[in-house]
Parts: sequence; structure tokens; C-alpha cells
Amino acid sequence: MTISSNKTSIYLLFLLLALLPTMVTPQCNMEDNSYNNTNIHESLKYKIVAILTILLAGGIGVSIPQLGNKVEALNPDNDIFFMIKAFAAGVILGTGFIHILPDAFDHLASPCLPNSPWGKFPFAGFIAMSCAIGALMLDTFATSFYTKMHFNKQKTKQVMDVETHSHSHSDDHVVDDHAGHVHVHAHATDGHAHGSVLSSHEYQLMRHRIISQVLELGIIVHSVIIGLSLGASQHISTIKSLLAALSFHQFFEGMGLGGCISQAKYKSLATAIMAIFFSLTTPVGIAIGIGISKIYREESTTSLIVEGVLNSCSAGILIYMALVDLLAADFMNPRMQSNLRLQLGANVSLLLGAGCMSFLAIWA
Repeated sequence: MTISSNKTSIYLLFLLLALLPTMVTPQCNMEDNSYNNTNIHESLKYKIVAILTILLAGGIGVSIPQLGNKVEALNPDNDIFFMIKAFAAGVILGTGFIHILPDAFDHLASPCLPNSPWGKFPFAGFIAMSCAIGALMLDTFATSFYTKMHFNKQKTKQVMDVETHSHSHSDDHVVDDHAGHVHVHAHATDGHAHGSVLSSHEYQLMRHRIISQVLELGIIVHSVIIGLSLGASQHISTIKSLLAALSFHQFFEGMGLGGCISQAKYKSLATAIMAIFFSLTTPVGIAIGIGISKIYREESTTSLIVEGVLNSCSAGILIYMALVDLLAADFMNPRMQSNLRLQLGANVSLLLGAGCMSFLAIWA
């Protein structure tokens, strides 16, 4: 499942790259975009620093929750981990509502787009809503699919057990004894079939794996776009503010994703692939932005539509994941419901996470 999710993410990235040549049409506002060589070289230095800094921040953020086996506070079974997850969920929720969705509305309601149809309907909200519903459907179908796959494996195992047992007693000379053995085994197998319902632990593990992959898909869409914006900009003041804001943004967002990956209990290779993939998306977006900075036009019609649609999709997915799969699942957990101190701590952490991301909106 991890490989399939990563393939989907890669295809999405290639789709964005394929659309880039169409995002360089003339600007709606014919501003003077000529920059002298000194300004370009100076901005390039900050962009290279941004690539390294954001890569490091994202890598550290997504790696911290993986230290659960060594640091007791980061263990998913520890109460403190609930508060860390609440903080990270607040960060993701703030990212969706404060950073991404307003940008989507700005892009799809831009005066540079034709009034019909873009000015006559709130496409950003509609697309975000549709993607939130789509995330719910994907969540439901994936859970149903893997539950059925689990049952099919159990049935296959039961059939193989019966065949193996029957074959091992085929040379028995005492017919009554053999019949008795088969009868006893049949009852044992029947009992196993009744007990083949997905255990609570297996179900939770499966849910955590689905959540981590859908969440990563929603995050990387936005990460590439914000990296592209930084890389294409030639204004040093803009680059500096984005550098600071995005470093914190990737760090906290990485913690949220890393917590989900940690609970999914992937093998080391799968965990490393997901962590590296998240860490690289924004730096890759910056590198792409640098490459097209001389021809890229933020106000071109196609650029506004593509960025607006992708931002809307990302916002819908992240808002759904934060509210339903992260916050609702933990806040309705009997363990939290029976612990008032844990409830208060989780609520404060949630408000701090959302507040931090909202505060960063001053700069980016």
C-alpha cells in the first residue's frame, strides 16, 4: 500500500510538472518584471539556503515521532503523545483553513480570470468540499477493501489447514478415530472462522496506515506549490519571509505526518521512503521554481486556475483528515474521555498548534 500511495503522489507531481509550460502565458497585470543581475544572484543565494533549511526542518519534524521507541514521551502509548498529536492536528487544521484555502479563493476569484464562470460561482469552496467528500470515500473504500482482503486471507488459511490436517490422517487405519479427529478439527476451524473478525489492534493499525498515506498525499500537493512560489519569486524580502515561515511550517506539519507514520508501524524502509518523500517535496518545488523563474507568471490564467484547484483540493483533504481522522479519533477515545487532565492538555495543545500556524500567516 505504501508503494501504491507513493506512485500516486509521483504521478501527481509529474502532472504538475507537465502543466508548468502552460503556466507562463502573459500576465493579467503587465507589471515590470525585469530584475537586474545583482538582484537575481542575491535572490538565488537565499533560495539555495531555503532549500537546505526547509529540507532540514521537514526532515527533523517528520523524524521526531519515529523516536518513540527511545524517547518515552514520543511513544504512541504514552499520554503525552496524545497532546503532541493534538498540537500537530491543530497545525494541519490551521494550514488548511488559514494558509491554503484563502489562497485558493484568491486564485480562483482573481480579476485576471474570465468573469464567466469563475466570477459567478465559489469554485474554491466547492472543490475543497468535493475533495473532503472524496477523502471520506477513499478512506471508507480503502478500509472496506483491506478488511475484506484480511477475511479472504483468513479463509484461504482455514482451507489450507483443513487440507493439511486431512492429508496427515489419510493413512489412519482406525476409521472411527479418523472421523473423530476430523470432527474435532472441523469444530476448531469453525470456531476460528467466528474469531476471524478483525481484532481491534489490527483494525487500528490498518486505519493508521490509510490515514498516514491519504494525509501525505494532501500535504505534498500543497508543499510543491508553496515551494514553487518561493523558487519563482525574485523579491528578496518575500523570499526571506517565506524562508522563515516555511521552515516552521514544514517542521510542524512534518511532526503531524510523522506521528501518523509512527502509529502505522511500517517497516523501516517504508517509513524512510514516506519521510524522505515528504521532506523533499518543498525543496523540489523550490528547485522547479528557480528553473522557471524567468518565464513563470503568477497572474497568468492557467497558473491561477491550476494553483487554485490544487490548493482547494489540498485544503479539503487536510481539513477532513485533521478533523475526522486525527482529532475526532483521539478526542473520542475512551482513554481520553476518562481522563480530564488529558482532555485539558489535548485541547490546549490543539489551540496552540492552530494558533502557531495562524500566527505564521502574517509572513506567509
